[in-house]
This record gives sequence, C-alpha cells and structure tokens, in this order.
Amino acid sequence: MYIPFNKSDISEIELDLVKKTLLKEKLEGGRSNSSEACIKYLKENFLIQDCLLTTSCTSALELSALVLKLNPGDEVILPSYTFVSSANAFVLRGCKPVFVDIRKEDLNLNLDLVEQAITKKTKALVVIHYGGISCDMKKAKNICKKYNLALIEDAAQAVGSKYKDLFLGSIGDMGAYSFHGTKNITCGEGGAILINKKKYLNKAQIHYEKGTNRLAFSLGKVSKYNWRDIGSSHILSNFSASLLLGQLRREKVINETRMNIWNDYNDFFSSNKSLITKYRICSVPTYATKHNGHLFFLIFNNKKMTNNFIKKMREEGCEVSKHYVPLHNSPFGKKVGRVSSSMKVTENAGDCLVRLPLWPGVEAKKIMLASSKIINKL
Repeated sequence: MYIPFNKSDISEIELDLVKKTLLKEKLEGGRSNSSEACIKYLKENFLIQDCLLTTSCTSALELSALVLKLNPGDEVILPSYTFVSSANAFVLRGCKPVFVDIRKEDLNLNLDLVEQAITKKTKALVVIHYGGISCDMKKAKNICKKYNLALIEDAAQAVGSKYKDLFLGSIGDMGAYSFHGTKNITCGEGGAILINKKKYLNKAQIHYEKGTNRLAFSLGKVSKYNWRDIGSSHILSNFSASLLLGQLRREKVINETRMNIWNDYNDFFSSNKSLITKYRICSVPTYATKHNGHLFFLIFNNKKMTNNFIKKMREEGCEVSKHYVPLHNSPFGKKVGRVSSSMKVTENAGDCLVRLPLWPGVEAKKIMLASSKIINKL
C-alpha cells in the first residue's frame, strides 16, 4: 500500500466555481463575486466582525503586526512549538519573540507560564490553537487585560473549531486563518486576517492595499486613492478565492469527515492497553467544545522509538511525519529570541511527536493495523 500524508478534498463544486471564474471574472485579487462570498461566509458562519482574504496565513499575521504599530525592541510572547511564520511576522517589525513552553496535554501554550515572561517591553500575546484544539481563551484574555497586551489568535489549523460557544479566530483582537494545501479548507495558498475590533479595520485595509486607501476608493468612499502608509501585496487572487468558496461551502462536511477519522484514531490508540504504555495522545480540554480534526499525533516515550516508528511505517508505505523543530532551538531563534521558561514539553514534542495521515478518504484502518504491529515491536 501507499498512503500519502496529506491529500486535499476537491469536488466538482470547486471545479465548477474555478471554471466560472476563468471564463467570467478577473483573475487578479480584489473585490469579486467569489471573494465577497468567501468573506460573507467567514463573517456569518464563524461570527467574525470583519476579515480580509490574504495570500497566506503568514501574510495575515504580518498584517496584524503592522496594524499594531509594533516597534523595534518590543516583545511578543508565543510558543516555540509553532511554524516559523508565527514569530517571523513580528521579527520583521524588529520585535523580540519571547518563547514559553507548551502544555503536555494538548501542546497549546502553557498560559500559567506567561506572566513570568512579561516585561515592560511586552506588547502582544500570540496563542496558537494546535491541531485545531482551543487554548484557554478566558485565561489568555484575562492576562492581556491585566497587562494591556494585544491578543492575536494564530488559528491557522482551527477553521471551524470552538472555545466554548465562540469560534476560534473571533475571540482575540485579531486572528489569522490558513487555507494552505495542508489545511482542512484549502485554496492551495491562502489565508485571512480576522479583525475583531473596529479600530483596527481601517489600518488593516490600508496596509492590505499596499499602503493605499484603494479599498475605500473601490467602495466609492473617496474620489481617488493615494499612498497613506507602509504596506505590501497581501490580496488573495480571485482564482484562489473561487476555489476557496467551494471549500467553504463544503466546510461542515469536510470537517465532520475529518472528525470521524480523528475519533477512530483516538478510540483505537487510547483503548489498546498493550500499546499505550509506549506513547501518549492528545487530551482535549473541556473548554475546547468543538475541534475540526486537523491532525492526530502520537508522542513516543523516547527519540529512538519515534525514529524507528517513522522508518517502519514508511517501509509499510504509510507516510507519517514529525512536525515543528522548536523555534528557540533554531539558529535564528537563538539569535533573535528569548526563552522565558523551561522548554521541556516543547523539546519532547520536537523529538518524539509523529502525525498520522488524516484526510477525507484515508484508509485509517490500514494505518491503525500497521501502527499497532510496529508499536508492539518497539
């Protein structure tokens, strides 16, 4: 057998919308039927106040840093166990990333360690909802209120997930979604900045439109547009927006399908007493009332077991994968960042975590059988 690690779920709905765009709409970014429909979906279904479609989640995070007017020397607190964009967005503004350890239960930021990392230079807290499972957003909001910090949600993996009754990305001052090819909902490359405070919207629109007020011009609010601030090309193409629209219209079905697979994995790997002494799995907190089944991981007892499992699974034709190299251990992370706490859980995840293939149509039973056979021999 050969089972790839990831495979996007594309249907005739997406293909028809893309064809329509190719024939009837402009392909470059900007207002279009597809982009407006995507924005409407995100606002109505995830209760986002305002949002802008971007070329990536990276782009959305960079916009959030611009909107906050962060300056060189400002500090931003975030986990080290995340993708480099979570830090790069702020380092580009001259900020210092301050790395804090993660929780053993779900690999989200350990908010009990955040206050000791705060200094007079701290301006923002970035939470990452790992695997689509929510951080404790009440605790995060309380910390930010106490110390007057901006709260940014990196919800790249969390489209459709919830904290209690609230959708992730709608809770912080700003948030970011990813529609990368590895995500549940995809347009190949794409993202969205989620703006939950009105005071940030105009700033975001100017930075989004290459530093101009062109969006106000396109809406008929001004007679001409001009250069107002720094900016860049963050706008998602209409071609990509048409693909995204089809995915969003199928979002509930895609996420439900993934959750069924996630639950199958979870039931199997939590109930097999002969295996579970060799690894641990995610423990979903009660406040994470809904998640989207973005990924499923095993964390083995040591690095040797981890590497042997990966090697043997690939020999069986099943593509499994590690995840992040902790940013605080990377060459550039050491140069520009600061570590606030012991990073024991982060480093353990970096060494011993393995993700299993999870996508609609994946042969989960074959993966579970192969995994159990291999784990028994580790």
